[in-house]
Amino acid sequence: MNTIGITSNQPNNSRSPKPMPELLLKLKENNQCAFCYKVLQKIRRIRPVQWVLIISAALLGFASLLPQSFWLGLRSMAAEHITELVLLMLFGAITLSLLWASGQKIDAAVFRFFNTRGTRTPWLDNIMRTLTELGNGFVTGLVAVYLYARVSPHVSYVFVLSSLLLWLLVEAIKAILRRERPFTGLKDVRVVGQRARGKSFPSGHTSQAFYTATLLLAYMDGNVIAHIIIYAIALVVGITRMYLGMHYPRDVIAGATLGIFWGCIGIIVNTHIAESFLKAM
Repeated sequence: MNTIGITSNQPNNSRSPKPMPELLLKLKENNQCAFCYKVLQKIRRIRPVQWVLIISAALLGFASLLPQSFWLGLRSMAAEHITELVLLMLFGAITLSLLWASGQKIDAAVFRFFNTRGTRTPWLDNIMRTLTELGNGFVTGLVAVYLYARVSPHVSYVFVLSSLLLWLLVEAIKAILRRERPFTGLKDVRVVGQRARGKSFPSGHTSQAFYTATLLLAYMDGNVIAHIIIYAIALVVGITRMYLGMHYPRDVIAGATLGIFWGCIGIIVNTHIAESFLKAM
């Protein structure tokens, strides 16, 4: 019995290696390019912990080459800006803690406390979704108008520009660290509203809320109670990020630290601008 071969037009589901581009083949045939290719492959296999050790060793080696006059000047500058230095070191410590395996377990436990513990009602969900918007651009615009009308235009301009730079900084850190959001890495996460895009560390809403609070309080005639209330509102923004299922606790803590640090930098910049303006008059 004769058999007739039938050719199927359906694509083959078996995965076959993609043909290597001709240019890449030529590069690999070149000895120098082949060596560079092997080096790049080895670099890609370096673990995060090893990167920390390599960068630390490089920084120590570079620091040993700096003259004593540099360290004296740095010491004087650090004494003037001790708050900013402490905040920067704290943010670095929180970032390095992401390498700690047990830290993820603590992160997950605290996250679940805010995300799933207790009764969750629709009205509470709506309140949390509203409060989390205090860390977005709409509130930034309102604060900018207040600073423009009650303080000075240049403070308002610096506030808006710094907010944009803070957003870029947060997105850059997220792109480098690439920490997944809780609803991607954990099971049974309760997501309220739409899932946020992008990575998780640090929290952009929280950083913007604490940055706004820090800069706003510097130009308000408020007492201790006013400081507590405004920072409490910023803290609530951070809590809502965990409640809604968007961020881990360390994302929120890092965002708060970065926001306060950025606010202090904004105050320093505004002070220098004001001094330069007075000298020019």
